[in-house]
Amino acid sequence: MDPQHVETIAEKRIREAQERGEFDNLPGAGKPLPSLDRPYREDWWINGLIEREQLDMTGAMNPTMALRKEAHAMDETVRDVAREESVRAIVEDYNRRVKLDRLRPAIGNQMPPIAKVLDVEEVVAVWREHRRYVEAQARLRSEAERRAREQAEAERRAGVWWRRLLRTCRR
Repeated sequence: MDPQHVETIAEKRIREAQERGEFDNLPGAGKPLPSLDRPYREDWWINGLIEREQLDMTGAMNPTMALRKEAHAMDETVRDVAREESVRAIVEDYNRRVKLDRLRPAIGNQMPPIAKVLDVEEVVAVWREHRRYVEAQARLRSEAERRAREQAEAERRAGVWWRRLLRTCRR
């Protein structure tokens, strides 16, 4: 089949799809391409896929860099943990993996990156502070709810008293 004939078939199919309205109301219609302001990169398509699909690329990272990323997010990781022992176990497991990572042989002639060991007591102190804050907020909410219930009950009782008074006056 000759290339001109294939192009004609393709153009015909596009025109028919346009006539059927298959290209109407597409997302981003009438808007500039989002990547026009970025410098050209050969791997633009893979970066676009990662961004669009919100893929977690931690598994594809160098193990040391993944550990560094984990250390950076440690306060957020342990924030909702219920018990101090669990927080300690999480940080100690991280530190164990950092020490194992340091035993890997270096590749190449440059100094390999290293991840830092975290201070367990420091992470626990941040966790405790956050727990105190959360508990204080819970107490304040609980107190506000209790006051609101008391206020509603008082208003209900006052309404009952007025209704009784009105009934008595009507008789």
